[in-house]
Amino acid sequence: MRARQIMTRPVHTVAADASVYDAAQVLLNACVSAAPVVDADGKMLGIVSEADLMYRTEIGTMPGKSWLQQLLADDAVMARDYIRAHSHRVADVMTKNVVAAEEQTSLGDIAALMQRHRVKRVPILREGRIVGIVSRGNLLQGLLAREPSEPESSSGDDKLRSVVVAELAKHGWASSFQPTNVVAEAGIVHLWGYVSSTAIKDAHRIAAENVPGVKRVENHMNILPPEVHFGV
Repeated sequence: MRARQIMTRPVHTVAADASVYDAAQVLLNACVSAAPVVDADGKMLGIVSEADLMYRTEIGTMPGKSWLQQLLADDAVMARDYIRAHSHRVADVMTKNVVAAEEQTSLGDIAALMQRHRVKRVPILREGRIVGIVSRGNLLQGLLAREPSEPESSSGDDKLRSVVVAELAKHGWASSFQPTNVVAEAGIVHLWGYVSSTAIKDAHRIAAENVPGVKRVENHMNILPPEVHFGV
């Protein structure tokens, strides 16, 4: 399997000129732990995660340092810590050296990148622009598709996935809380994401079942409790 077959899309992004507060709002609203930072042309410049926004003076979460740690600390490291805690610009606090891959990258290579660089997600780029993101959860989704190797009919599955995604996008009840991820393998469609009710979950399944070429639908979507849906 390839990255294009399991990646989540569209991707929630943060503008390079956004504030750290804007970035925090994007992460919370989208229920994601990180989001790519892009310029006005859509090219990825970095990625901002919950970890980048954790230690802030506004909420008193800066870790204290002993006198010995302060004595031995490198000036450059102390300066970077200061910037992360005090800057209001997401461009100052984001991670700039991002591990990324292309749509044709195999899942084995994606997993190796995650292990080697100790990251939880890999942005997928096309000519420098973000087109998807593969997380550890996406790898598990691919695993549950129960296909250990790239099938000969992968192009057919790619087309089937596109048709299912397009069909879901037609309907107002389709999940806007978080993008629905669709994985297609050998004609079997797997649906992943979050919805606010059983009826909406069932509607996703029925819409996918009615797409020509779909042999079976495995609906893995989760129903969120009301307090999450309403942002409480």
